[in-house]
Amino acid sequence: MAIRYDESTRTFHLQSGNVSYVMQIVKDGYLAHLYWGSRIRGTAIHDMMPKSFRPSFNPNPFPEDETFSLDTLPQEYPGYGTSDFRSPAYQVRLANGTTIAEFKVTGHRIVPGKPALEGLPAVYAENDGEAETLEIELEDAAAKLKLIASYTAFRNSDAIARSAKLVNLGGEPVRVQRLLSASVDLPHSRFDAVHLWGTWARERHLARRALMPGVQAIESRRGSSSHQHNPFFAVVSPDANEDHGEVYAMNLVYSGSFLAQAEVDQFASTRLSIGLNPFDFEWLLESGQSLQSPEAVLVFSREGLGGMSRTFHKLYRTRLCRGAFRDKERPILINNWEATYFDFDSEKLLRIVSAAKELGLELFVLDDGWFGQRNDDKRSLGDWFVNTDKLPEGLDGLAAKVNEQGLSFGLWVEPEMISPDSDLYRAHPDWCLHVPDHRRTLARTQLILDFSRQDVRDYIVERLTAIFSSAPISYVKWDMNRNMTEIGSALLPPERQRETAHRYMLGLYEVLEKITSSFPDILFESCSGGGGRFDPGMLYYMPQTWTSDDTDAIERLKIQYGTSLVYPVSSMGSHVSAVPNHQVHRITSLTTRGHVAMSGNFGYELDLSKLADEEKAEIARQVAEYKEIRGLVQQGDFYRLLNPFEGNETAWQFVSEDKAEAYAIYVRTLAIPNGPLGRLRLKGLDPDKTYALRGTDRVYGGDELMHAGLPLPVLEGDFRSLAFYFTEAK
Repeated sequence: MAIRYDESTRTFHLQSGNVSYVMQIVKDGYLAHLYWGSRIRGTAIHDMMPKSFRPSFNPNPFPEDETFSLDTLPQEYPGYGTSDFRSPAYQVRLANGTTIAEFKVTGHRIVPGKPALEGLPAVYAENDGEAETLEIELEDAAAKLKLIASYTAFRNSDAIARSAKLVNLGGEPVRVQRLLSASVDLPHSRFDAVHLWGTWARERHLARRALMPGVQAIESRRGSSSHQHNPFFAVVSPDANEDHGEVYAMNLVYSGSFLAQAEVDQFASTRLSIGLNPFDFEWLLESGQSLQSPEAVLVFSREGLGGMSRTFHKLYRTRLCRGAFRDKERPILINNWEATYFDFDSEKLLRIVSAAKELGLELFVLDDGWFGQRNDDKRSLGDWFVNTDKLPEGLDGLAAKVNEQGLSFGLWVEPEMISPDSDLYRAHPDWCLHVPDHRRTLARTQLILDFSRQDVRDYIVERLTAIFSSAPISYVKWDMNRNMTEIGSALLPPERQRETAHRYMLGLYEVLEKITSSFPDILFESCSGGGGRFDPGMLYYMPQTWTSDDTDAIERLKIQYGTSLVYPVSSMGSHVSAVPNHQVHRITSLTTRGHVAMSGNFGYELDLSKLADEEKAEIARQVAEYKEIRGLVQQGDFYRLLNPFEGNETAWQFVSEDKAEAYAIYVRTLAIPNGPLGRLRLKGLDPDKTYALRGTDRVYGGDELMHAGLPLPVLEGDFRSLAFYFTEAK
């Protein structure tokens, strides 16, 4: 059994994989946090909470027990205003105008499996034997509110899923001002904070710093999870590295604005929390209504950041991503965007397709510019009708010609956007997010459709259904190229305007559920100017994401390395593009570009019809190699070997589940005159197995490769790379 409750000690003990998570009901119903870490038996954990008298500035709810204060109690779902002065997990404004609420445990139930969250993405269990879920009911009788705190423990994962649901039991409405998904009080502050930050074309760079007294927070106020900060936050022991040390991590299964933070209090304990961003948020909860928080996935690892990553990777790859493509090998594609931008017709596209056929590629993706009067990025978003001047045979005719060449056909769309210069905007100017009597700020000359509106969602579903049914489309790239401004809805009343951004996300999830369910044979890839919405919420509907608009191989070292901290390689789109690179104008060899791109869902973004014979031969070799190692890359265990944020070298490795295969990539960024001779130590191999290096007659022991390391040859020039493919020697 994964979850048990001890009535005598009023203790809940969750055992999820190799992890224990323990809570206790104390006094007259407060839910306290006792332990989160390596799996324990729980013999006496109920008696291990330290107690101490504190001054009057830490109030005592029970005068007879001066050692008890909510301001020092490690809590599971804390509130504010009744003597805990730290950051709360929830806050409500009652009908009388006050913001005081205090929840106490009134009951619980343990159910097999994992119930779905209504209207929200979440990790799942395929059968009831994989997981158990604990639902703890807490109430504030005076405020007439009920809170259901949910915890799921998994049989074979070191992760725990948490969420909260608030229910109005009274006759008067309340205003929810904060409803986080998870909060955990850790007993000390000897941690470093780790998170991912960046901007467009420079996403998910690794940041690490020591915790200090006070609040250290990351957030998005942009209406999306954002390029700037990813909804992931971890605290790690100061000695933690890839292989050793303790890690406590949280990741939010949500695609909108979020808050994640660590608060170090006056007694050097740490409150770690994550959830919906309370900034500019309020939710009117009528009598009998409920509000469900998004889900937070909590991972503990005592095997450093690498152990944490592999827990996230396996859970997300197998129990977050869904559909026919979850376990399938992904196709090698050619996308026409950097080859043609908006300047194309059928003839130009088919020349690229013909070259792709010769080189062994499997999928052609038609990017932006195929609809309306879309000859630049200033018009026609929302007019989802084929531009027959460019494509006189329509999508169906073009797709048929692509299929005749042996390639599948894919399509780019940006359904959440609307151009002011569009037929749709002229017909429905109130369909965009906007605030009356204020300007409608443009970004990339476009506005955002109001997905909080049912009529807007119905229209988009109708148009996309017509498009996706009109041709044999096997892949869709779903883009979103700006963040929210003037966040208001023409249909919501004044008292609900601050619900708009969250209602938008709920509406988007509704549309995605309908579309992906209606077209189960289409492989969907999400995109937001590259990685601006690379989060677990989108992966629930679309099993892969365009990692970044920056296709430069050297920039991608940091982007893909940072992304891999949380997200599986099977979720990362990674392509070879032309040089000089269109984003940073760097010239990198085709070999290096290939090695970096093959460390993800592989493809190309260049004009294949204009390449020299030597370049075509190299691409054909890359395609053949990737087909051989594709399953290993997309489904294998991932190990980071050398960190691009710490030096001039980057390396990572893929290992099959049975440890019979391994594939490693090594990149040296800048040449070093008369430099050292290096060795590359591999990870994750079976020390008792013998491995043959493909393409050579060399054979190594797994123990030798991991402990002594593989000798690296001397490389000449900048931006050089090597690939090593090992198979078990028979």
